[in-house]
Amino acid sequence: MSRQTTPLVRRLPRRSAVEPAYILNALPHPILVVDSEHVVRFVNFEAQQFFDASEGAMVGHPLSELVPPHSPIFPMIDQVLARTCSLSDYGVSLETPRIESTVVTVTMAPISDPPNTVVITLQPTSIARRIDNQLSHRNAARSITAMGAMLAHEVKNPLSGIRGAAQLLEQNAEDEDRALTRLICDEADRIVALVDRMEAFSSARPVDHDPVNIHSVLEHVRRLAQSGFASHVRFVERYDPSLPPAQGHRDQLIQVFLNLVKNAAEAVPEEGGEIILSTSYQRGVSISLPGQDHRLQLPLLVTVRDNGDGVPEDLNDHLFDPFVTTRKNGTGLGLALVAKIVGDHGGIIDFESRPRRTVFKVSLPRSSGPDPLANREA
Repeated sequence: MSRQTTPLVRRLPRRSAVEPAYILNALPHPILVVDSEHVVRFVNFEAQQFFDASEGAMVGHPLSELVPPHSPIFPMIDQVLARTCSLSDYGVSLETPRIESTVVTVTMAPISDPPNTVVITLQPTSIARRIDNQLSHRNAARSITAMGAMLAHEVKNPLSGIRGAAQLLEQNAEDEDRALTRLICDEADRIVALVDRMEAFSSARPVDHDPVNIHSVLEHVRRLAQSGFASHVRFVERYDPSLPPAQGHRDQLIQVFLNLVKNAAEAVPEEGGEIILSTSYQRGVSISLPGQDHRLQLPLLVTVRDNGDGVPEDLNDHLFDPFVTTRKNGTGLGLALVAKIVGDHGGIIDFESRPRRTVFKVSLPRSSGPDPLANREA
């Protein structure tokens, strides 16, 4: 005896002005309805954005055009129909030519009207992981903030004395000894430069955040990169032209994305190197800020993707920590500073990496003010 289930999508009484499609389109998660032949019968607005496809390109087409044929989603559909019960699966990886690799929680339930159909809800789990990681990045930033303040006070003054003494010795030194005094000066200068970089973490001065056109920031970064360190790289821009302005500090955001692009340019091959800059609007992403009783919405997603060798697996959990670097002569402060600036903006940053595909994702708050470039002539 099969168990009768309550339909999740049902026809509302005619006296109601609300249709089921309106309700499903208002939900913040991708929802699809699929029949027993694995043909898509309905998609809400969020599913269209998730799969980067229109309703016409999805409804009436096989689900295999959206989801890899080997995906566990297909046997789940068959089990739901056979058992007339709901099923859930956590940590399901989805990747198609249209969407990047995404880990989701899949929930399914049978529908009686129309018969032999299943409603599928997809809940991306990467957002929760990114927010959790951001808390770790902020803790790392706090530790280096204290270290930067201490070094600036305790190290730079003695180094100045050491360098001055070396210069005095150099005046009366033999050629062989002069090389050693020059080495002392050069090393002192190098340490001062490192301390100067760390001082950026200890700055407690408040920074005004204004409406910032993120596409203007990315275009500025691209021009700088292509005229210098990334002249060998092919850039691809995939921007959402309807994206609202971000709430932030333009110069600091330029520093963030210039650093990410520079790292990408150093990772890609000399021939065939490619960096993809993209923007999109994501709904339902928010973060709770310490000391505040409201959640900050983070709908603006900016990604920097490259086709380099990828991040070594043993560095995945520590890449944003200070002094962690994959480069031979790197200081390991660039990404730590990036994480601090993004955190100061109330945003989150994370990355996914494998050979030939590394993606850094930055989520930022939108501004309620006008677009600063809206009335500017091209």
